[in-house]
Amino acid sequence: MRRASFAEEAAIRLRELILLEKLPPSCPINERELSELLGISRTPVREAIRQLEIEGLVEYTQTRRPRIADPSMATLEHWLAIQGALEGLAGELACSRATDDELSEIESLHVQMVERVDDPQRVELFRIDMAFHGAIVAAAHNPPLVETHNQYNARLWRARFISSQRRANRELQTRKHQDIVDALLARDPERASTALRSHLENAVSNIQAARREREGAAEE
Repeated sequence: MRRASFAEEAAIRLRELILLEKLPPSCPINERELSELLGISRTPVREAIRQLEIEGLVEYTQTRRPRIADPSMATLEHWLAIQGALEGLAGELACSRATDDELSEIESLHVQMVERVDDPQRVELFRIDMAFHGAIVAAAHNPPLVETHNQYNARLWRARFISSQRRANRELQTRKHQDIVDALLARDPERASTALRSHLENAVSNIQAARREREGAAEE
């Protein structure tokens, strides 16, 4: 197995810092400070920042200074609408194209999430969640669909993490994942597509609620 480059490792660490909001939205990015924090030279840090810019997690100011992106709620809703359509199509295609082993892997990822729903390792649980969705898209066996889904998933990485972390939402999220698994195992394309679209629509509500909660906390 190929070992990740320093730039790839730096990108992984930066994504985690962004998810946990140790680098919050609109936070300026200082290459030197990040280099010292990650214990690597500035060149791979610079490459990682470029990669995260492509993914939509980093943006540049008018003076070309990098900062953590903070897309508007309207922008997130547009992206989530596209992602919902992509995952709905993936679920529909997977019902006829997925192998039994692929469906078993999807079910296994769901079981792992159920078992770890109260796990304090929030990032690891989120990675399993994203692996679950990624496995469904991969099971559609449509390379352009996989590529487009990856692009939007990268842009929505932090937003989907916020959605997944709302404790009030976890029971509902578990039920929706079970609905998705049941539909896929039954190879029912209409049910699978509807369940996946509904799940992404729920993410919009969660992100809106999370933003309201944060704004309220900031005013206190």
